[in-house]
Amino acid sequence: MINRVSDAYHKEGKKVAVNLNIGGPVETVSWRDKVDSVLLAWQPGQEAGYAVVDVLSGKVNPSGKLAETFPMKYSDVPSAATFPGTPVNNPTQVQYNEDIYVGYRYYSTFNVKPAYEFGYGLSYTDFDISHVNISEGKKFKDKVSVSAMVENTGKVPGREVVEVYVSAPDGKLEKPALELKAFDKTKELKPNQHQLLQFDLNAKDLASFDEEKSAWVLEKGTYTVKVGASSEDIKGTATFTVDHDIIVEKVSDVLSPKIDFERLTK
Repeated sequence: MINRVSDAYHKEGKKVAVNLNIGGPVETVSWRDKVDSVLLAWQPGQEAGYAVVDVLSGKVNPSGKLAETFPMKYSDVPSAATFPGTPVNNPTQVQYNEDIYVGYRYYSTFNVKPAYEFGYGLSYTDFDISHVNISEGKKFKDKVSVSAMVENTGKVPGREVVEVYVSAPDGKLEKPALELKAFDKTKELKPNQHQLLQFDLNAKDLASFDEEKSAWVLEKGTYTVKVGASSEDIKGTATFTVDHDIIVEKVSDVLSPKIDFERLTK
């Protein structure tokens, strides 16, 4: 249908927009280059018609970002090899081996190129994200405050979502290449208008879980803060160091796996 509609409309010099009313990622690579735009509406309910028309007509400037990764193909999904489970004819059990590498953490860590990455989203205007800074300096104390300047460099008013990721040092605990730690959306910015956004990250925000200790631990080392418009579109970085391991919180070991399985590791 997309092929037929695109061929017919493009022959008449008209543009084609695909509206995806879906509940999860779908394959887009085989057809996305044949259309002029793709609007991901998810499942917005009874007001969907009005919302979609407002965006397609330009009455509203979209500012949403992807909360899921869209893979190039199904075999790129980390659970593709084990889903829907065993036994094959009548699955009753499925093992998810990703462990900490769920979603974008898998694609970023193992360099699997997605069709649309986590945090991706377009606008009818353009934004510049700059002046990424850590106000507390290079040493972690009780928290770090990250700031970034956002400017509307396009021609129409709009809002931008700024995402803060952190890459942790290689220590005892295995960690993904980067993890989302904070995000915020600007007010509506007019052309050439800018806004400073600030994000406060505490020790719990930055900690990793140590199964042997049943505790959240902030490991020593150098951490890199990456600020951008998506998990792959990083606009600026800053670093800080943690001088020694910090046990942030001890917890009870009540959710250990009941069945041993081989976990995905780097």
